[in-house]
Amino acid sequence: MEQEKEIVSKNFIEQIIDKDLEEGHYTTVHTRFPPEPNGYLHIGHAKSILLNYGLAKKYNGKFNLRFDDTNPTKEKTEFVESIIADVKWLGADWEDRLFFASNYFDQMYEAAVKLIKKGKAYVCDLSAEEIREYRGTLTEPGKESPYRNRSVEENLTLFENMKNGMYEDGSKVLRAKIDMASPNINMRDPVIYRVARMSHHNTGDKWCIYPMYDFAHPIEDAIEGVTHSICTLEFEDHRPLYDWVVRELEYEHPPKQIEFAKLYLTNVVTGKRYIKRLVEEGIVDGWDDPRLVSIAALRRRGFTPESIQKFVDLCGISKSNSSVDYAMLEYCIREDLKLKRPRMMAVLDPVKLIIDNYPEDQIEYLDVEMNLENPELGMRKVPFGRELYIDREDFMENPPKKYFRLFPGNEVRLMGAYFVKCVSFEKDENGNVTEIHCTYDPETKCGTGFTGRKVKGTIHWVAAKTAIKAEVRLYENIIDEEKGVYNEDGSLNLNPNSLTVLKDCLLEPEFAKAQPYDSFQFVRQGYFCVDAKDSKPEALVFNRIVSLKSSFKLPK
Repeated sequence: MEQEKEIVSKNFIEQIIDKDLEEGHYTTVHTRFPPEPNGYLHIGHAKSILLNYGLAKKYNGKFNLRFDDTNPTKEKTEFVESIIADVKWLGADWEDRLFFASNYFDQMYEAAVKLIKKGKAYVCDLSAEEIREYRGTLTEPGKESPYRNRSVEENLTLFENMKNGMYEDGSKVLRAKIDMASPNINMRDPVIYRVARMSHHNTGDKWCIYPMYDFAHPIEDAIEGVTHSICTLEFEDHRPLYDWVVRELEYEHPPKQIEFAKLYLTNVVTGKRYIKRLVEEGIVDGWDDPRLVSIAALRRRGFTPESIQKFVDLCGISKSNSSVDYAMLEYCIREDLKLKRPRMMAVLDPVKLIIDNYPEDQIEYLDVEMNLENPELGMRKVPFGRELYIDREDFMENPPKKYFRLFPGNEVRLMGAYFVKCVSFEKDENGNVTEIHCTYDPETKCGTGFTGRKVKGTIHWVAAKTAIKAEVRLYENIIDEEKGVYNEDGSLNLNPNSLTVLKDCLLEPEFAKAQPYDSFQFVRQGYFCVDAKDSKPEALVFNRIVSLKSSFKLPK
């Protein structure tokens, strides 16, 4: 019974792997994550990385990081470096197993020659447009190319001439000879090599012909000894071609392709074309702008690898495409941070509070817990004095009912400190409150066991003399959720309030120790992270990771 329960709890990929191992198709499990270095990775890639790495780890197998760099038109070293950083940050350890598809170009060329010699590939002179016309439709079979029956010798000569740069770009291609009447259009003599005089980030100008992805990918997997080539559902129709390539090239232990559903998040932008536009038009400040869901952006905003792993686990692995609410991702980061991070005081919209009966030059240091829910984080010393700052929203001249914060005549607790009672306030010529005057009761110091009376409100504060200044950035979804992602013309429905910058925030002095990527809970405000790009020790910048409250409920 125990064994049956274990099998039921496994996802469909694990069940396939178990069967393959039991039947002796493979003796080990070897997976890979194969990004094309043509942009930054996003949250959907995180699912693939963690799935592939997790399977290798679970079965005590191997995991490769391999760059599918067969298309030099869009590939850059910048993207290679960013992907390496992202995969490493997520915790997927490829050890010394870092590979580039371009390192196999010689073997891919030899593989193409082998197919020509077997009569399974031919050089075709049709233009790209003619190839499309000859291919047919979903309901009509394709037509054979007039060059399909060239001799093996002629094809070998022409292909070598392609390699030697004797033909113009686009003038000739090498095609697999399969079946122009196949119901699967991918099997209708697909192009497997094209002439393209482009400099490659890894091989320079060595090659002027480059393999197509559908031909290169199965060869890469086979060369590296990958057993299970796990990819997303859009490659399901390409699987017969994948299998054809490894079969015709007679690999002893051919890899198996398995498809799973992509991860779609509601109201976010993942398309590289759209992000590129946002970057180029200066709407965001780069591929790592915290409003995006690239892995670099999530890291900069303050998400943790553990929160993303939890999110991927909650989403599960299936064969059906579906969308996940962004609120689930926010739930995961809250759950990860709530017991790990200190809860400290930051005043985002400061107004001065003066305690008239507190000694003028006195500064005392109060013992305050780092995190009330996790005593193991310990205590900190917080300076307290006559002049403080509180958040403007914590005072009202004429409050509504059930407003328990500060107003004339009302008494509240200053968090970790004393009771204070509002006795007066001052305004400027525009009617804005500039100073709030209070008196304090020295008997009510927090931690002394005072039980004389109770107050309904507690507000946070920082001492004026020791407060440090910081810039705080508040984020909303970059997409206007009510209007949907796209306009009728295909442009993005951008939210004009996606970024709010608060320049004059005041924080308790403990924050001066904060380093890039350090995260904290700002009392009553949410979770915040030190911005790794713009923050400096003398000019701190914090990004709000997520607010404190969520509408998301974990499914039962």
